[in-house]
Parts: sequence; structure tokens; C-alpha cells
Amino acid sequence: MQYIGRFAPSPTGPLHFGSLVAAVASYCDAKFNQGKWLLRLEDLDKPREIAGAADIILQQLDAFGFEWDSEIVRQSQRSHYYAQALDTLQNQHLIYPCTCTRKEIADSSNLIGIDGFIYPKTCLEYPLKANTKPALRIRANNSKIAFHDAIQADIHQNLQIEVGDFVLKRADDLFTYQLAVVVDDAAQGVTHVVRGADLLNSTPRQIYLQKCLNLPTPYYAHIPIARNAAGEKLSKQTLAKPIDATLSAQQLFEALQFLGQPTPTNLQFASLAEIWQWAIAHWQLRLIPAEDSTFKQHAGI
Repeated sequence: MQYIGRFAPSPTGPLHFGSLVAAVASYCDAKFNQGKWLLRLEDLDKPREIAGAADIILQQLDAFGFEWDSEIVRQSQRSHYYAQALDTLQNQHLIYPCTCTRKEIADSSNLIGIDGFIYPKTCLEYPLKANTKPALRIRANNSKIAFHDAIQADIHQNLQIEVGDFVLKRADDLFTYQLAVVVDDAAQGVTHVVRGADLLNSTPRQIYLQKCLNLPTPYYAHIPIARNAAGEKLSKQTLAKPIDATLSAQQLFEALQFLGQPTPTNLQFASLAEIWQWAIAHWQLRLIPAEDSTFKQHAGI
């Protein structure tokens, strides 16, 4: 089986150090294993997309020396594949319409799961409100999901108790991340997913959908999240600075250190190409720490 990895940013802003860490980890793991590294733009959520961000991301990746091994996939062009997958699930009687708002769910639910209030199945038999555009939910069916993560070890989750019936298509007709990522990983033949631990709790939902759609389950490795001094995840919302192409070698070196790689001291003075050569040749996934870490943002980072 050939190793196929991927990096799948959302164009909601430029890449920051946390994004770089995820890209470096997925890239090094793929290249160390003589595999392919694919690039996918997860641009389904148009209301959150920032104009020009996709082009900026591609420019940043190119400036840092990343090379993808196939054409770029854009989720915004693949809605018909997500609709087909949804039809398959509907034929299994796993999908039902829901007209509840978030406030109504919060007011009516007495259970809190990993993502907030558990949906109390108000619309399971029929939609609560007539003449209202519904979202489409999938029945979790008390599914108990277990998998081994290469970094976070054994993960167990009872979807019904910890997540509840979750949305696959929103009321505004946008397909959700959970469905799209499952369909796209299978379509691209992805065998290994190396990504941030902020998505760890989503993985059981994706494995459940893979099982329902009779799709293969990749190997997963969830790297620690880079946090600022206040303990917040580096993101556009927490004002994380974009990575800087003029400091690409320095920032690549720091990303490798963040990932627990045994970088020699003199490597920090090497060129970008030399750092990549060392990183791929000496890559050790097993050395990546499971715990999140604070990253001190230097000037220009």
C-alpha cells in the first residue's frame, strides 16, 4: 500500500505557525515513507472564507518549499459527490430533517457533550416546525467508536452519549466538514491523516461515516496544538501572526523543534533546502509529544 497523506487548510486567513506545524508534520511523514503528499482546500464554508486567502496560502506553501504531488482539490467544486454520499445514507434511513435552532437545542437539552449541548432528537419523527428549511442530521445510533492514534494513543467515544445526532447538511444547503472530509479522503486514496489535535474529537464521527458509507479508514496521528501565552490555540481569532516567507528557514526549524524532532544546533543556520533534507531523512513521528505546547511568537512570526 502506497502512503498517501494530505494537508487540507481552510481559506479563512493566511497560514500561521500552528498551520505550519500541521503542514510540516504531514509533509515529513509522507516523504519519509516515500509517499505522496496532497493539497486540498477546504473551502465549503463560503461565509467564513476570506477573499484572497486561498491564493495567499498557496504562495506561503510554495515559499516554504512544500511540493504537492497532484492537482489541488477544492471542496467547493465537489458538492455533487457529497450529495451522492448523503443519498447513500438516506437510503439506509440514517438521515432525518431538523428545524431546531442552536438556542432551541440549548433550551431543551439537559445533556452536554464534547461540543456543547447534545441534540435531544426533537425532530427525529418529524420536523418540529413546518415551512422551515431543515438541516439534515445523521442518527448516531449509540455507536461506540475506538481507534488507535499514532500520537494520542487509544481513543474511545460513544457517539450517542458524547456527540449525539450530528448535522451533515446545514439549513443553508452547505455540506458540513464531517461529511466532506470523509468523502474527499476516500476519493483521493488518503491512507494516513496527520493533523492537529483540535480535530481529534471529530475523528470518531468520521470513522462512523466511513463505516456507514463502506469507505476505508485511514491511519490517524493528531499532533499537539500550538497555543499562545494565554493558553489559546493559535488562530486568526486569537490574532496569530501569519508565517513569513522571509523567515522560512527559521520558522521551519522552529516547527521541527515544536514537533519534538532532535534538531542539531547548527541546523538553525542552514538553508531552507538543507533543513528540509535533514527533516525528511531524520523524521520520527514517535517523538512528537501528545500534549499541547505554548509557542512564543517572535517578531515577524
